[in-house]
Amino acid sequence: MNAQNLSRREFVSKSGLIIGGSCVALSSPQLLRELFSWIEHSHEIDYRENLYKDAPLARYWLSTESESVDCSTCHASPSELKGLTQFDHGQKIVKCLLCAQGCVIKERESGKCRARVNVDGKLRSLVYGRPIAIHVDPIEKKPFYHFLPGSQAYSLATAGCPLSCQFCQNWEISQAKPEDFPVSFVQPDGIVGSASSEKAPIIAFTYNEPTVFIEYLTDIARSARKADLRSVLVSCGFMNEQPLQEMCDVLDAIKIDLKGFSEDFYHKVSNAELKPVLRSIKQVSRSKVHLEIVNLVVPTLNDSDKMMDDLANWVFGEVGPDVPLHFTRFHPDYKLLNLPPTPISTLERAREIAMSKGIHYAFVGNVPGHPGNATYCPSCGKLVINRSGFFVTENHVKDGRCEYCGHTIAGVWK
Repeated sequence: MNAQNLSRREFVSKSGLIIGGSCVALSSPQLLRELFSWIEHSHEIDYRENLYKDAPLARYWLSTESESVDCSTCHASPSELKGLTQFDHGQKIVKCLLCAQGCVIKERESGKCRARVNVDGKLRSLVYGRPIAIHVDPIEKKPFYHFLPGSQAYSLATAGCPLSCQFCQNWEISQAKPEDFPVSFVQPDGIVGSASSEKAPIIAFTYNEPTVFIEYLTDIARSARKADLRSVLVSCGFMNEQPLQEMCDVLDAIKIDLKGFSEDFYHKVSNAELKPVLRSIKQVSRSKVHLEIVNLVVPTLNDSDKMMDDLANWVFGEVGPDVPLHFTRFHPDYKLLNLPPTPISTLERAREIAMSKGIHYAFVGNVPGHPGNATYCPSCGKLVINRSGFFVTENHVKDGRCEYCGHTIAGVWK
């Protein structure tokens, strides 16, 4: 038997466990299972400890160890403080200021996103430099329909998300812990170099919620600009204002998922709130970064005419008629396997409602070949960009204008 050619599991199974120089035969399957479980658990602990040790400092947080910490940051009610300006919590506690969850994190624990951990009173990023998914996708897959159509996007993700949407299509990574994925460290310049070698003009932060790796994201985006690459974000929009401002400063486009238009829907289905998302959409719109909005239409949960009406009215009134608005088809996934795919007629009705409110670019998504997947000139009504699935088959936008009548088509075209 050549032990070098065996896995740890096979070697132990064939040779027994060596304890104190003696070989102990383990004939009981139960004992073997416990041994394997112990070995694997030990390796998980070792990996987690190394991950914690090597994790760089995160941004956007306060600690009870901070010299100028304001207790009211964590304690919203003055009655909680009982007149105290300082308090000994018995341990070093951190409050994360990255997203609207506002997690208060005890030592050796992480926030709801699982990507940031309190190590000795300092918040550290467990996902900096540790992408777990990398693909080259059409930009239309994100979906961005009015941002460099037909381009390829070098797309990456880490583990973690501050939301827990019951319909998440990427739940295997968004709901995972960083320690679940022992991956190699990749410097920001390494991502940019790989995107360049793939001849992808765009780097897309996507799949999970990229806000959880903001430190890595912004370093990559800054490096990408030096290499004449664009950077885009696909987001749930649940971040706080200051982190979003930093991202707007380095990104070229942002797509936000407006998952529904009621607080009740957000609470029950995503364990989140609507208000911060609306705030983020308005902030991106004001920043002049290219913005697109997606609403995944889930049967019986967010597909009422009233919700569509309210959503379209808000988009038109707050960010204007030229922001592309996608109504995409739900397919059963994760915890919502009991619901059917969205009827195409529901998506068509949502698009019609949006256009009746004055939205110029409303789309039916996840229905390949549907006419509502195309872009039409809001002036002459002619088809200016045709799509088949995620691919552009016709493009009649020239220098940002309709090729037929010369009307400006909102977007980024070159």
